[in-house]
Amino acid sequence: MEHINCQLGDLQAGTMLGKQGRQWKSMCKGLVLGTLLTSCMILLYCLSAPQVQIDVPEVPVPYSCAHRPARARARALPVSNGSQNAAGQAGTCAPKVDVMFMKTHKTASSTFINILFRFGEKHRLKFAFPDSRNDFFYPSPFQRSQVKDYRPGMCFNIICNHMRFSEAEVAKLLPADTAYVTILRDPAELFESSFHYFGRLAPFTWKIPGEDKLAEFLRDPARYFDPEGYNSFYLRNLLFFDFGYDNNLEPADPRVEDSIRAIERRFQLVMLVEHFEESLILLKDALCWEMDDLLFFKLNARKGSTVSKLTPELKARALEWNGVDWRLYQHFNATFWRKVEAYGRERMARDVEELRRRNEEMAAVCIEGGRAVEAGSIQETAMQPWQPIGEKSIMGYNLKKNVDKRHRKLCRKMLMPELQYLTELGVNLWITKLWGRVRDIINW
Repeated sequence: MEHINCQLGDLQAGTMLGKQGRQWKSMCKGLVLGTLLTSCMILLYCLSAPQVQIDVPEVPVPYSCAHRPARARARALPVSNGSQNAAGQAGTCAPKVDVMFMKTHKTASSTFINILFRFGEKHRLKFAFPDSRNDFFYPSPFQRSQVKDYRPGMCFNIICNHMRFSEAEVAKLLPADTAYVTILRDPAELFESSFHYFGRLAPFTWKIPGEDKLAEFLRDPARYFDPEGYNSFYLRNLLFFDFGYDNNLEPADPRVEDSIRAIERRFQLVMLVEHFEESLILLKDALCWEMDDLLFFKLNARKGSTVSKLTPELKARALEWNGVDWRLYQHFNATFWRKVEAYGRERMARDVEELRRRNEEMAAVCIEGGRAVEAGSIQETAMQPWQPIGEKSIMGYNLKKNVDKRHRKLCRKMLMPELQYLTELGVNLWITKLWGRVRDIINW
């Protein structure tokens, strides 16, 4: 009996030692990964730090550098109060090719930027791209010196990568009659998406207890939020911040109204995520594009199981916390529907139906299974979208293997994630790719 007790004691001791060994191994692994992550984050921060303002000589921007094989296309334009003729003559217009797209975060902007990439390639346009990464050194304010291979007097048609907007700097880069376009999203839904996607990058969120960190945060944001904290801008009034303004202002601050008016003066069209097809039809009307230019597949979308369904109470709290964005959204929601009324409700419904029908036709031609799939089911590595840290929640597509030659190139372009498309267009993304490798190690 004593012998058996000794054996049991030895077994228990061995089990405890085994557990301790695994715990130490896990702690060592965490320390190594934490040190590596911290070092890489510091490196990336240094590389991404706001650049010293360069005194760039003022050289007049050319009127436009577009190749003009596209003759001014004659096309019957239905008369509407909101329809503007790009050529200034009744019944004819030429496609507008000089476009500034203010790419806001978590607003279907990756889907829209794919449309712009294809339009630019179609018309052989000159893009103003960033260098070494996929944004213009965000969150530092945009400077035209950040543009790849920039020299004063150079001509560009389209700029569309993430930036923190600076109207004065952008205006010195593009032709004077450039069309300024952007997109907004319901601030409560945007906050939920941003919290999911960027939350781990904001250190103040690490101390939020519980499994549902979003709900806990919204119960008492002031308890956790650090306005000066690293990456804190992602989690309060992110839209307002993207436009270059102070995201910690209170909604009643007069500077908020002044800023909204400044955005309204600068941007000819402010689209809405919740009415994406209607937004594209308004864009088509304003810029004299063709329906073919608007075809799209939804890119960078999250799988439904990762989306938090905000209760009415949490949504109200999210809107209150993002009160400045809510004022911004309400203002441009009203201007949006005035544009729809001017365009004509029935005409809009017909055009939206046509766009949806043609998108469904393209999905049947291009997409294996006809729908998006989870990251683990994407067969081709080159079609894998960028994922948030620690998750594989962003969905993508499998290209059909038997796509006919006539559609093969278009299908591939429409399904291509943003980073891969940028690489194909000649952008060197070495900083972004380095960060991607660090993320892969963290997820391991």
